[in-house]
Amino acid sequence: MTQATADSRAVDAANEYEMTRFATLTFEREITAPVSTLWHAWTDPAARAVWAAPTPAVTVEFIEADTKVGGREISLCKVEGQPDIRCENGWLVLQPEKRSVNYEMISCEGVTQSVALVTANMSGTAESSRLIVTVQLSSLAEDMEEGYRQGFGAGLANLAGVAERTMILQRVIQAPRSVVWGAWMNAETLPRWWGPDGFSCRTQRIDLRAGGEWVFDMIGPDGTVFPNHHLYHEARPEQRLAYSLLWGENGPKHADAWASFEDVDGATRVTLGMVFSTTDDCRKAMEMGAVELGYQTLGKLEHFIKMR
Repeated sequence: MTQATADSRAVDAANEYEMTRFATLTFEREITAPVSTLWHAWTDPAARAVWAAPTPAVTVEFIEADTKVGGREISLCKVEGQPDIRCENGWLVLQPEKRSVNYEMISCEGVTQSVALVTANMSGTAESSRLIVTVQLSSLAEDMEEGYRQGFGAGLANLAGVAERTMILQRVIQAPRSVVWGAWMNAETLPRWWGPDGFSCRTQRIDLRAGGEWVFDMIGPDGTVFPNHHLYHEARPEQRLAYSLLWGENGPKHADAWASFEDVDGATRVTLGMVFSTTDDCRKAMEMGAVELGYQTLGKLEHFIKMR
């Protein structure tokens, strides 16, 4: 082989590598859930932590989450025996129920593996939704295209299932956000209004902070006792909280939940979200009137604040 031939092949290989470093990937999903529910499943960190792991062997831990334009998420993908994968996500556009744009940067052991621009477009009705995700990928340390295809494909399949077992409730309460947050994240006041009409709370332990818990019984109008255990994972003052719901102290988990608080012209929009652990858990909850019971709980919160 002549030197000229060798040089030519080297240039061709370099050009081929440059071409494979960049890719545009498109994913489409039809989802049996309202577009409003899909939006929350896509953007709320508590829901994202449930569906983002591509396989059961992977766990996703959120270190930081600020869902607003200019806000940032940092999460770690963990697999036993392997180095953690760090994902930094920055929100660039958030048009509720329509469109989001974010950058994503993946790194491992301090080496940046890839950067990407992710655009999600949503449309739909009160019963079903369509999601189109476009990923403009730049592989840096190695060719990441196939990994992105597999990861996003599996994650969006999980998202479809999560959206279908997600319940979203919203209520605008005529009080400042600080007041609403204070009524919720107060060990003395929370048990006084929590629960549907006619229910009361009997607390065993309560510690309302990230890493804290609330062990309590819900007591129905007929005296039936329902043991509960809330484990708190996140508490960003006057912004959001996230927690797990267990059937009784250290019992089986039946849902991941969150509450967010937004200013609305001096009032506060409270969003209460819940991802049921299984489709069967979701079905049973809906049959028991979970939506109506949840709205009753938010109504009791508003009434409690008005009467103070």
